[in-house]
Amino acid sequence: MMIEGFNSDGVITVNRVLLRPGFTVDDLEERVALLCENVKTWHSETGFIGGFVCLNSGMISNEGSTVGQAVASPLAGREALIVTFWRSFEEHEQSHRSPTFQPLFRQVLDLCENGNEEIAYTMLWQGKAYSPDEAKAAQRAKTDHAA
Repeated sequence: MMIEGFNSDGVITVNRVLLRPGFTVDDLEERVALLCENVKTWHSETGFIGGFVCLNSGMISNEGSTVGQAVASPLAGREALIVTFWRSFEEHEQSHRSPTFQPLFRQVLDLCENGNEEIAYTMLWQGKAYSPDEAKAAQRAKTDHAA
C-alpha cells in the first residue's frame, strides 16, 4: 500500500486550479497551506487520510504522450492539482460544510480562473517501487516464466 491508511473503499478528490492573472504561485501556496492545515487539524479524525498539491512543471513527456510532440505546457506555473484522500465521500462532503473550512476555501477559489470542479475518484490500483532485491527477483521471474 503506497498511501498508508487508504483502503480500497476510500475516495480521492481532485481540484484543478488555474491561477488568475495577477496571482502568483506564492499566493496559491500560502492559501492552500492554510486550507490544508485546517483540514489536517479538524478532519484527521473525521475521514481525512492525506493529500498533496502539485504544480504543472511545464515539461511534457513525449515518450508518454500520444497527442503530438509538444515541448512545453502553456499552463506551466499556472496550473495546480489539489489531491486529497478520504475514508468516504460523505466524510469529505462534511468537511466542506465546516465553518472553519469555508472562508479558507473561498480564498483559494478567488485565485481560480476556472472556477472549481472537484471530482471524486475511486482507487483502481496503487503501488510503490520494488526494493532493489525485489526488483531483481521480479525480473528473474519474468525472464524465467514469461511466455
